[in-house]
Amino acid sequence: MFATLPDVLRLLAVPVFAWAALRDVRTRRLPNRLWPPLYLFGGLLLCWEAALVWPFAGVDGRLFLLRAGISLLVVAPLGYAFWYFGAFGGADAKALIALAVLFPTFPAYDVAGLALPLVDTQLGVFSLTILTNTVLLGLAYPVGLAVLNLRRGEISPIAFLARPVATDSLPDRHGRLFEDDEGTTRSGLDLDALRMYLRWRGISLADLRSAPDRFRDPKRVGETRAPTDGRIDLDAGADVETDGGSVRGNLSADGGDRDGGGGGDTDNGDGAADDPWAAARFLSEIDGSAYGTDAETLRGGLEVVAREDRVLVSPGMPFVVPMAVGLVVSLTYGDVLFALLGALGVV
Repeated sequence: MFATLPDVLRLLAVPVFAWAALRDVRTRRLPNRLWPPLYLFGGLLLCWEAALVWPFAGVDGRLFLLRAGISLLVVAPLGYAFWYFGAFGGADAKALIALAVLFPTFPAYDVAGLALPLVDTQLGVFSLTILTNTVLLGLAYPVGLAVLNLRRGEISPIAFLARPVATDSLPDRHGRLFEDDEGTTRSGLDLDALRMYLRWRGISLADLRSAPDRFRDPKRVGETRAPTDGRIDLDAGADVETDGGSVRGNLSADGGDRDGGGGGDTDNGDGAADDPWAAARFLSEIDGSAYGTDAETLRGGLEVVAREDRVLVSPGMPFVVPMAVGLVVSLTYGDVLFALLGALGVV
């Protein structure tokens, strides 16, 4: 037999995650409506399998309960915890929760006489296998970034974290500046926040770079506009969840993820001269926050992009991308970490 019907139906998640990964690369946004159907679908399949082993009296029934319990009560909450502490974006957390519901136990497929996945684990919690494979794939990303930088002659520890790009290309990029007005920093200006600021002022990056002294003067700020959420594709719609952001946001199901944090110092008009770039005014006027950006970070980033023709950018990898690849690897090869530990004689 090729596989049980629930396991066959679970394969429908593969093209969904492939689409999500491609969209995440292009936009760093995923629609919130993507996740509830996956939760419902996974829940129905879980109930189906539970009915097959009811009343959980034998070894198979108890193992099913144990594995489903770990997936739903440990792996799924991990997604929420990673988001809460800023390690995940909202979309990443919801994707991991979906996998925990969809894949609580190891599926089994017979393809041309080959039993897949090739490497099973003693615990047998498949969502945990997907998570560990995803983490291993994610660790390969900075190595690949360093190799790319080395090919360009960039040799430094920063090569694992950021790469130089043309400043004029920033409006079409995702990530975070790896420098500010004082030098390199890991907490530079988020490029989504940069786009929000430019749209709020109604100017382009080229405008700002052509006359920085003019735009640095807060008294020259005229009519302001809607900042949007900084996404590149303005046609993406409002019902999206960002995968990024380093500050805890809103994990609701009916709106886009918003990073928390205040807007920094504010300016009421009397101290306009103390607000270069009108950064504090921008943060006080927008609805929400700009991905954890404060006025000082915004000013430092604006100074860099106004002055430099090339800047360091930490592109960041959307976690849904290695998650989608990790799903495929898990369904075919199985648990990479378990195989490595087995080769070392640990398990």
